[in-house]
Amino acid sequence: MAASVVKAPKCVAKAKDVAQTRPAQASDDNGRWWALLGLVLLFTFATRFYKVTEPDHICWDETHFGKMGSWYINRTFFFDVHPPLGKMLIGLSGYLTGYNGTFPFEKPGDKYNGTRYQGMRYFCTTLGALIMPMGFDTVYDLTRSHEAALLSAAYLIFDVGLLTLNQYILLDPILLFFMMGSVWGMVKISKCTAAGGSYTRRWWLWLLFTGTMLSCTISVKFVGLFVVLLVGLHTASELWLILGDLEKPILETVKQLVCRAIALIVWPVLLYTIFFYIHLRVLNRSGHGDGFYSSAFQSRLIGNSLYNASMPRDVAFGALVTIKNHKTGGGYLHSHSHLYPKGSGARQQQITTYTHKDDNNIWLIKPYDQPAVPKGELRLLRHGDLLRLEHLVTKRNLHSHSEPAPMTKKHLQVTGYGELGVGDANDVWRVLIVGGKQNDTVHTVTSRLIFVHYLQSCVLTSSGKQLPKWGFEQQEVSCNLNIRDKNAQWNVEDNQHRLLPSVSFSIYAPGFFARFLESHAVMLQGNAGLKPKEGEVTSRPWQWPINYRGQFFSGSSYRIYLLGNPFIWWSNLVFLLLFISIFLCNAILHQRRAGLAARQAAAVEQSATQELCSCCPAETLPEPTAVAVLSEQSPQRMSLQAAAWLFIGWLLHYLPFWAMGRVLYFHHYFPALIFNSLLTGIMFNYIIRSLPRWLQHALLGSLLSALVYSFVLFSPLAYGMSGPLANEPNSTMHKLKWLSTWEF
Repeated sequence: MAASVVKAPKCVAKAKDVAQTRPAQASDDNGRWWALLGLVLLFTFATRFYKVTEPDHICWDETHFGKMGSWYINRTFFFDVHPPLGKMLIGLSGYLTGYNGTFPFEKPGDKYNGTRYQGMRYFCTTLGALIMPMGFDTVYDLTRSHEAALLSAAYLIFDVGLLTLNQYILLDPILLFFMMGSVWGMVKISKCTAAGGSYTRRWWLWLLFTGTMLSCTISVKFVGLFVVLLVGLHTASELWLILGDLEKPILETVKQLVCRAIALIVWPVLLYTIFFYIHLRVLNRSGHGDGFYSSAFQSRLIGNSLYNASMPRDVAFGALVTIKNHKTGGGYLHSHSHLYPKGSGARQQQITTYTHKDDNNIWLIKPYDQPAVPKGELRLLRHGDLLRLEHLVTKRNLHSHSEPAPMTKKHLQVTGYGELGVGDANDVWRVLIVGGKQNDTVHTVTSRLIFVHYLQSCVLTSSGKQLPKWGFEQQEVSCNLNIRDKNAQWNVEDNQHRLLPSVSFSIYAPGFFARFLESHAVMLQGNAGLKPKEGEVTSRPWQWPINYRGQFFSGSSYRIYLLGNPFIWWSNLVFLLLFISIFLCNAILHQRRAGLAARQAAAVEQSATQELCSCCPAETLPEPTAVAVLSEQSPQRMSLQAAAWLFIGWLLHYLPFWAMGRVLYFHHYFPALIFNSLLTGIMFNYIIRSLPRWLQHALLGSLLSALVYSFVLFSPLAYGMSGPLANEPNSTMHKLKWLSTWEF
């Protein structure tokens, strides 16, 4: 895809004149570049920091990421489906600007009431604002066109959707900043390499900068993997061209490969690991996220019941225990006084798994044939023993029968049954140790257990399905007739027995790499299990490019609504389709010209009796050479190649969402939007390039004016609306409700 460089012979007669004109032209171009960059910075910071602290209440996902920033300040452990860097930076920015980490961030709409939240908003907004100058310079380096760079930056500046995402305590501006930094660094490396600057200090700095940006992007969200793929493809393309340059030895390709592997693979992996090390070192106190992790993991958290725990090593009848599902992210076996509703099996007490610790997770281990162990008798629980599990709070036994489970109909229902610990034969379970032998003792934490129902011959399992509101959105527990169920393994976590000696469990505390791997397993499972909540506004990928529906950021009297500038989004689609059409037509034309050049190559070689130079009149050049120069060195060709890479970036950040099973939201499209906006600036300049200069300026000015005008019209979506909704005739936004699905 990248063009090969065609070297033209030197022209001795004109060399002096060319040398004299180039410095003046370069100086003029440099001055224009700085002037336009200043203009981009002025409009960017003016639009981004206007009303940045308004509204002074929680907006949308600030309730999540502000709370997580607070937990970093308080060093309280929590669970989130995203890697830690973005939240760590939010917490650090709050700490450095005077926020003390005590605000609860309970729900959107809550007033900050004097809380020093402003520093976190300023931090996120600053990173979001830096996207525009980086986008400007990226397009300029790709095309050497001031017009294309300015228009691309304008498409980013005047999009009200991107503005809205930039101004709040969210991961999105942080993610987009690092993503744009990765692309910027990628282009700088290519530029430096093409100029013969490989292995210089500047070249190494850009390599390490790009590697850092890649690591930071994927350390904020796993979707950062898409820009890693883009940079990887671009790097592979450059190495392929270097390999094909016969003027360079193969050793040069090997050196380039090794250097880039160090800077773009080894260095990012090292940084990513360091970020997680800091994350796990800072969050060293027990919190709400403990239950998502294994018992061994929790033993490293100060304040957790397993931290420096001293409890019996063996498990015995008469013990009070908590039982945790052994799968990644598994919860505690749990019950409460509520019954299954009509239509969900027998109307008996609900049994669930719950990821938070409370008294409803405690069970009493009883013999299957006695109400209790005789006083003073110690009887250890062993592999193959029959038992009953009595819920400590409600005094009902763990029970199963032939009724289907409420969610997984192929499984049997598990309930709490009986009165004051007295039930029936369906309360009896056989405990088996995975890999155990007859008479092996069940151990706390380390023994993996299977509970087999005595009458139904099914295994107690956590299906992983979330119960509806009637089950408090906890996880379903069922009994699977397939005893090989991989989710049917459990372990005893807390263990209390007055006749057993206690031992220290510190020896089971895992090291950093074990916790590092478990953190990723829990995050990946959590990501895959994200489902929409009742009444939540979600969207599908087909809706995003057409700006089908937005997202409320603030639904009070001061309304903020995430929606893209329709003029920008819809024109982006037009230029995207134009690029595909033009690129295909040019590919066909280029192939036809290459065939013509091949046919005439022999004739040209025979007739060439004198040296020709690039500054000679075009008509004196043999036709195939002119065609080759036009196809490989023209600004049009350069622009199409730049647009092609941005198109690949758009595809990589958009198409994968079609295959995702997790819940999706409108804001997931904004990384792809940035690539589309940069592509639009390049394609507009490509199309008008052959027109007279005055007409080019007129068209560019008209388009920029339309961008500014549309931004002014729709800016209340980002800066705040009040009064009636747009569907009411007396609303100031009524005439802007162009689609019925827009809800502002």
